[in-house]
Amino acid sequence: MKLLDVKAVLDREKDIQEAESEYEVLKMPADEDTTRYAILSHRWGVEVTYEEMIGLMKMERRKRDEVRQRYGYQKIIKTCELAMKDGYEWVWIDTCCIDKRSSAELSEAINSMYRWYQNAQICYAYLNDVDSSVFPTEQNAKFSKSNGWPEWFVRGWTLQELIAPKRIEFFNQDWAPIGNKRYLAPMLAVITGIPREVLTGGLAAKRVSVAQVMSWAAGRKTTRVEDRAYSLMGLFGVNMPMLYGEGKKAFRRLQLEIIRESSDHSIFAWSSSQPGGVLAESPGDFWHCRNMRKLEPDEYVETLIKEYINQSNLGSQRRVDILGRKGRAHQRKLAALRDAVNSQQFRTFTVSNAGIQVFLPVVPFPDSPSHFRAILSCTSDVNLQAIDLVHSGSGFSRTTATMYSSSTYPEFKTLYLTHHQDANEMLREFTLDDVNASYYGFTRHGTHPHEFSGDTVTLSPLTDNLVVIVYANNNYRSRFAVGLGYHLGQGWVHVVYDDHSEVNWTPWSDFAHTAYGRMWEARAKHAQSFPKHKYDYGCRYDYFIKHAHLPRSIWAARVIWGRWEMDNFKVVVDVDQCPGCCDGPHAWTVTPYDCGGLDTPGLMNAVHQSYKLDLDGWPAPLGEYSGYEIKLGDYGDYVNEDFRQSGNIFEDMKILDIDSGDTVYCPVASYVSGYESAWESTENQDDLVVAIHDKDKHMALRQPKGFWLPTNEDFALLLKAMSIHLSGKYLVITVIQCSDFYRVDDDGEQSSSGDDLASDHASHSKETKILTPLCTIASPQVWQRELPCEERREQFKCIREYFYTLMDMVSSLITVGIYLWC
Repeated sequence: MKLLDVKAVLDREKDIQEAESEYEVLKMPADEDTTRYAILSHRWGVEVTYEEMIGLMKMERRKRDEVRQRYGYQKIIKTCELAMKDGYEWVWIDTCCIDKRSSAELSEAINSMYRWYQNAQICYAYLNDVDSSVFPTEQNAKFSKSNGWPEWFVRGWTLQELIAPKRIEFFNQDWAPIGNKRYLAPMLAVITGIPREVLTGGLAAKRVSVAQVMSWAAGRKTTRVEDRAYSLMGLFGVNMPMLYGEGKKAFRRLQLEIIRESSDHSIFAWSSSQPGGVLAESPGDFWHCRNMRKLEPDEYVETLIKEYINQSNLGSQRRVDILGRKGRAHQRKLAALRDAVNSQQFRTFTVSNAGIQVFLPVVPFPDSPSHFRAILSCTSDVNLQAIDLVHSGSGFSRTTATMYSSSTYPEFKTLYLTHHQDANEMLREFTLDDVNASYYGFTRHGTHPHEFSGDTVTLSPLTDNLVVIVYANNNYRSRFAVGLGYHLGQGWVHVVYDDHSEVNWTPWSDFAHTAYGRMWEARAKHAQSFPKHKYDYGCRYDYFIKHAHLPRSIWAARVIWGRWEMDNFKVVVDVDQCPGCCDGPHAWTVTPYDCGGLDTPGLMNAVHQSYKLDLDGWPAPLGEYSGYEIKLGDYGDYVNEDFRQSGNIFEDMKILDIDSGDTVYCPVASYVSGYESAWESTENQDDLVVAIHDKDKHMALRQPKGFWLPTNEDFALLLKAMSIHLSGKYLVITVIQCSDFYRVDDDGEQSSSGDDLASDHASHSKETKILTPLCTIASPQVWQRELPCEERREQFKCIREYFYTLMDMVSSLITVGIYLWC
């Protein structure tokens, strides 16, 4: 600690023109704990640095005069004059008593600053924006940038400078005294929210919670974001190294240091609309915690029983008496709660890379096994504080508050709370594929409640989310909305249609708002009824379809949903001809999806394939089909593992006068690789690739080339256009061509040649030796059709029969009438 020698500073100022004068103005005290000194608290402006203060007399006169005229230099002189008047030989001022060129000295000063203010005999608080001769007692518009009070009260560092000193004298901008801390304590409590006992007696004078102290800093600002944390270390009695440049991580480190020193649950009682880790982003998250109180074990357990057991009728005396044996179980559970609250485990927090280990009573959410409410040992006003948690990975993350009700006893559990989570890790993507919806004139009109660009919607699984996308065909006054959402960690998708008549046709934004409200209110139902995925060695096979008839039309909206990556989703939005009149959205139905790693023009479900190769590094399932010359784009029926070709989409394009040579329709060539390294004994391996067979009938391919269908929007719409007359057909989406092929066994020994195989394998060109031994056959989702509703068909059959009966009766009556007339 370096202190200003008051006499030396003032003598130097008196003899400032004496160039030969040398004054040692900054000195180290012999014992800082016994040295009597004054200290300054102020708002920074144009200040004088440590280097300038000690080197003032060595400066050129012009530079020296510039320093002396600064606002900051005048504060130094005035502070020294006040100190001398009050009988103090030493003064500490943060601007010039710390050599900030030394990171070690700066770190020491910041870690010691609370103690230095606490040990000072007097603190001079200079309010540079107060021009009156009395301390302001009400908010004033001239302090509009600082909530109506002098700016000193909204700065981060001045919080500890207000609490730590035993004695504070306030001065206005003219250095006239306007009051002291003890006399102004009631007014200071109103301005800052700090209890009077703390203002007059320090933190030891009143038992305050961590959250309550944080709330005093909630509305304060600092120039550097890291200082919002560093300025609070002394108030919590913790130390940590300074890492300017770390940004908001500093406040996270501060909380972890507090947790290592304290078992106060209120550090988790902050509030924010953003889900994530259990540590707050800034002191501002504790704004509402001014009355937060830490509870003693006995008070906590009794309040816990009252709020979560008695008020839920779990422990009503009548129930206990009637249930007998269950009543005894009730008493055992109460005893277990009391034992847990008084255990060392409950009072201990442990911080590790796995998270913050805590031992807390939790109650599960009735609608989600992965969500819990953890009950904290602190209260604000009446009720116990609690945080809602969701299991994410190996720990628990914080989620936003949800409507909650439970009839379950609180149960103590050891939890690992996530104290840091990357923002990207908390987001999930919904990838939209709505190309096919445009075939019948339906376009994306807008989204609600917020817009997004492109085909990706990003949502957080830790909170309830919902985005609604509206599709419309204005020419036919038909539209529907697709909702993408999360509820209690479960992703869900739903579709609703607009049932307004043409007369009451409203703007799409009104329909979006209505659809959003309907889906938001029913989000729990949609999430609970959502189908679950099945996994097969990490591959996602099942996609799910929801079908909704669009009123006053022959169309139905189809939404197909499935996982695309580990935790992301793909949503296909399509419009198709309705297979029969129906009411509202149908239940989810399952459609399989498996094309290995192949990129395909829309969803495809490949039939069982026995061979495996890599195309451009992606695994491709392939099969061997004999009997005719197979080509890319062939379509036909697939029955009992036998493909019967009935046409080719590229040949159909010629008939339809579509230029198949257009680049958007050209097949995609790919590099073929396999597992040839396993057969080191095979000859001429440079151009040889081995396709692995699941029953040891491996195939060696010479100079193989792969081709697959293009995956662009134009080709996807082409498949959509062909869907009507190719309904239910299968399609060749990948072919492997080579100059020769033969079978090899597990030892790499050749078992048959390509010529031998070619006799019963017609999939090759006779003009040149280009063989096509392998291909991938799949069922395009866009070619699949729902079966007509049999129940509706029967209803319409009855209606027709009744109608014809009525017509026959009318015809008979007319005949009788004519006969009688005549």
